[in-house]
Amino acid sequence: MESPGSTVESHTSPVRIPFDSLTLAAVVAEAQAYVGGKVQKVWQADDLTVALAFYRDGKEAVFQISAHPVFARAHFITRRPTNAQPLPGLATALRARVDGSRVMAIKQIDLDRVIHIEFEGRDGRHTLVAEMMGKHSNIMLLDGDRRVIAAAKWVGKSKSVRPIQANRVYEPPPFTPKPSFLEATDAQSPKDYQGVSPFLGKLIEARGPNGLAEIQEAVKAERFTPVLAVGHGAYPLSVAALGVEEAPRPSISLALEQHFDTAIRDDRIHTLRESLLGQLKRVLLAREVALNELRQTADAAKRAGEVQLMGELILAYGSTLPESASTLEAEDYEGRMLSIKLDPEKTYLENAQTYFEKAKHSKAREGTVKDQMARMAEDHAAVSSLMSRIETEERFDRLEDLREEAKKKRWLHDTAVSGKKKEDRPFEGNRVRELLGPSGFTVLYGENAEANDYLLVRVAKPNDYWLHIRGSQSAHVVVVTNNHPEKVSREVLMYAAKIAVQHSPSKHSGYVPVDYTLRKYVRKPKGAAKGTALYTHEKTLHVEGD
Repeated sequence: MESPGSTVESHTSPVRIPFDSLTLAAVVAEAQAYVGGKVQKVWQADDLTVALAFYRDGKEAVFQISAHPVFARAHFITRRPTNAQPLPGLATALRARVDGSRVMAIKQIDLDRVIHIEFEGRDGRHTLVAEMMGKHSNIMLLDGDRRVIAAAKWVGKSKSVRPIQANRVYEPPPFTPKPSFLEATDAQSPKDYQGVSPFLGKLIEARGPNGLAEIQEAVKAERFTPVLAVGHGAYPLSVAALGVEEAPRPSISLALEQHFDTAIRDDRIHTLRESLLGQLKRVLLAREVALNELRQTADAAKRAGEVQLMGELILAYGSTLPESASTLEAEDYEGRMLSIKLDPEKTYLENAQTYFEKAKHSKAREGTVKDQMARMAEDHAAVSSLMSRIETEERFDRLEDLREEAKKKRWLHDTAVSGKKKEDRPFEGNRVRELLGPSGFTVLYGENAEANDYLLVRVAKPNDYWLHIRGSQSAHVVVVTNNHPEKVSREVLMYAAKIAVQHSPSKHSGYVPVDYTLRKYVRKPKGAAKGTALYTHEKTLHVEGD
């Protein structure tokens, strides 16, 4: 029942050495020295990894088993592990049933990647079963009736034809019977034999006509010659025939420990790097989209005078237009002919008012847009720089430092980050605007009463900050805190307060008082008009108008 093994493929070499049946056979042969000894201690470093200290003839050795879907393995290790907190149930059961027991047998089952360790103790006989088969790997403790007491992974009936459930009799993995490769005498393909992994098949072929016989003899005599092939894996026999550079090791366990220490470290680095880059790429995309929208808004602000002029021309000539007119052809103040689009459903006065409001809105946003463009461009450059550092970093601890740096910048919890296509109607079509504030905080504000109401009732979270001009009309402004209001600095609050002032009738006043409080202290009175709010626990900032 062999399948591809348990190491990460090198990016520079096609040779990947798995933890296969032959490797397990060498480990089991090595472990026979502790049959008859006692279990002195039990550890469980994580949900899928257990370790037992065997003691015999004055010597102690720590035997580790992992049911990791990629790094499933079993071998001795030179360092005592640490326990996960809280201690998983498998370790608790092992301590209760096996700790202090005598090791009666350590055996491989049918030249497969399955190992049974049998114990005899005060509570009778128990068996620790480890199946190291990729994503189906598992570790189980059985009682004397072969019922499952504990397991690294419980598997329900809906998930497998061979469920792993408490008090259920253990069923061994199904496999197709094949002759053992130790008994093979003909030239059949290695895959026709039990215990031959694809890798071992390649090694037999690479060794030439006598390859099978040589390996059979070594395994039968337990004459293993462990090697470590850096970047490829560890194996109980020489792999030089495959063109791999190797170094001998005194035991297969030491070779495996050294290999997996490196492979797991490299995998952690690769996983963390790809995770960070994936999130930051989405942040970068969000910044690029926002910059593009800001440029369009800035262009519209520059054309505010043209839009204002169109409104004035509609007022001047609109009374001469027929009903339901869709365009107005008129000369501007310099004698140039303009074609102005009209809404045929509106009167000429309503059309003129639409153009005036558009011009007014564009002018009002001009200052905010310039600030946002500068802030967004700076943030875009900083994200790009951090991504470059992450791409070249080879140490896990330094990658973690870079992750913390990204967290402090709020790039890993950015509400504007999304790998999905932007919604056609963000905020359900309400006129809620989103800004990038200092330190990467997201600041939202409503452009009208409906948007303010939606922002307060539907968007803001209890621990977000809510701001509004005291005793006067203004936009509702929300600082998104991601449930950490204590991290919001005065600089961020002042920025949000200025947004409230800029979107209020008081924007040209002197010092304007702006109240701020947490959203949980703001409520909309029942039956009140949209945008109406009552609040408590407020503090006040004073902002200078334009």
